Amino acid sequence: MAPVVSWVASVRVGFPRACVVVLVSMLVPAVWAAAVTLGIWWSANPWSWAPLLVLGCVGTLALSRPVCHLFRSLVATWTGTVIPARYRQAGPVVRMSTGYWWNGFSYASTCRQARQEQEWRIRRSDPATWRDLRFTLIAPITVGLTSSIPPAGVVAAVLGFSQAAPSARLIGVLSLTGALASSPYAWRSVEPVATRFLPGSSTMALADRVSELTAQRADLTFAQAAEIRRIERDLHDGAQARLVALGLSLATAEKLMETDPKQAKALIREARVCAATSMTELRELIKGISPPVLNERGLVDAVRALAMDSPLETMVNADIQLCLDPPIESAVYFGIAELLTNAVKHAQATRARISIARDDTDIVIDVEDNGRGGASARSGGGLAGLRHRLAVFDGTCEITSPAGGPTRARMMVPCELS
Repeated sequence: MAPVVSWVASVRVGFPRACVVVLVSMLVPAVWAAAVTLGIWWSANPWSWAPLLVLGCVGTLALSRPVCHLFRSLVATWTGTVIPARYRQAGPVVRMSTGYWWNGFSYASTCRQARQEQEWRIRRSDPATWRDLRFTLIAPITVGLTSSIPPAGVVAAVLGFSQAAPSARLIGVLSLTGALASSPYAWRSVEPVATRFLPGSSTMALADRVSELTAQRADLTFAQAAEIRRIERDLHDGAQARLVALGLSLATAEKLMETDPKQAKALIREARVCAATSMTELRELIKGISPPVLNERGLVDAVRALAMDSPLETMVNADIQLCLDPPIESAVYFGIAELLTNAVKHAQATRARISIARDDTDIVIDVEDNGRGGASARSGGGLAGLRHRLAVFDGTCEITSPAGGPTRARMMVPCELS
């Protein structure tokens, strides 16, 4: 009984999907069929074919990208396979001092004209445009034909059952059987065809990677400059000021040693306190740059120490000992510190849980708190900075934070364990 139920369910799912694939893949052939029909209707005029051919070409160009978008969406929804589009992105349109707008190619009198010309030029020169046109020609004769078997069988069955002849009824039965038998499988050709012809070429992937690395390099440069300014400001306002005061106190105590020993001793005591405070501030500054426990005991013990210092009731689950490259350890450690800080500062959480694990290629860190949720990666915010920090190592950070909580963050960094 269970196999029968499973097969019926697959038919109920497969037949609508096959119909959807047929409709999407036949949009462009339908445009040309309409053009040919109109041409036959107006065949008395020999020039009637020219505008119809133009109409067919324009319709194909206009529908190619939406059709490919639909196929990517269907494949992602039905199979979970994500096919990157890799279209060229338009740059900014800038208004010059002369009043004209520059779009990277030419000047225009209005912003709208500049954007329209920019989009047309980019789309015309984008290799993805020709890839989409190729797919719209391939789809009807591949996925379109295979997916048309179930709906064509149903149509033939309806026509057969509408006739009184026994042979027509037999054809109807056979057509219905074929439609039901092929429904669970007819639409499945979409994924292999789409993954073969829709992804961008290796050149496009390389160009995207170069653009991504360029952006990461710029982000890293700004982050390093900001970190250097922070360290300089902390040294100038903290330890440096206290060391200057320490020198002045010692110089004054030296002058008062013979005339006022009590005052000199008091200044020396203040200098000792100032020296201890300066050492504490320097240790905190060093800890913010590179925590000693991270260098001495590794990531897991450093995270446990971080959890002990956190005001949250934090539990760390890590049954492994990791020995990673120092830059990766530092990025992951400060990422966890950023998430805990946000849980205390913004989410008003009381408990947190940190899980550190690994799979074949990645280090996976999950951080969850019981705060009020609503966290999002705003431009210039801490979470955006965390993502930029991890992106340098091809890492990712996924945030799930519905209103009311809880907030879950998953960091994944590809690396080889040493």
